[in-house]
Amino acid sequence: MPKPKFSENRTCAAFQGALDALDVIGNWSWDADTDRIQADLFVALLFNVDPKEAEAGLPLDAFLASIHPEDRDRVQAHIHRGGRGGGLYVIEYRVCSADGVTRWVLGRGRFLHDHRGQPVSGRGIIVDITDVRMGEASSGAVEMTEFHEPEPPLERAADFAMAAHQAICELEDPALKARADALLLDLGRKLAEQEQRLRRTQMN
Repeated sequence: MPKPKFSENRTCAAFQGALDALDVIGNWSWDADTDRIQADLFVALLFNVDPKEAEAGLPLDAFLASIHPEDRDRVQAHIHRGGRGGGLYVIEYRVCSADGVTRWVLGRGRFLHDHRGQPVSGRGIIVDITDVRMGEASSGAVEMTEFHEPEPPLERAADFAMAAHQAICELEDPALKARADALLLDLGRKLAEQEQRLRRTQMN
């Protein structure tokens, strides 16, 4: 298990603060030109990377290092597949977070390509679904689910909410950001519930 990047007390306090402020959801974005992923505080702590470095941008390997060894190859393969083919993906896996706890997360993202088919960017959300997972008897992982147009309303709403959240963060308006955070949180929970129903259907 990767060692926390901070002192134990500081890590626990930072993680608890993020949980109190953001509950169970974080955001990330990827730029093809720099090949760097920028992530917010919650994602940084989930993946045990320095929050300031995550905000500035880190290579994919920095985040992959904290994915559970049994899930890492599967997640990396899906990310590369999404980067090549574009479109939306949803995947569940485990991470060894900064407080030393192994958590289940739901990753939901999209990669965009230019007219030549080359990837240019990606963005997504990470939802902590540990409580949902711990309440289930099954520990099997759910493979990536790709959605094709026309997208369900929930998927379209998540796309628009992520784009709006990014723009609102640039405005530096705390009140608007709090509302955007709340909307993303609600959508993240709905996405987690959707995946839970899918998993139950596949098990029956």
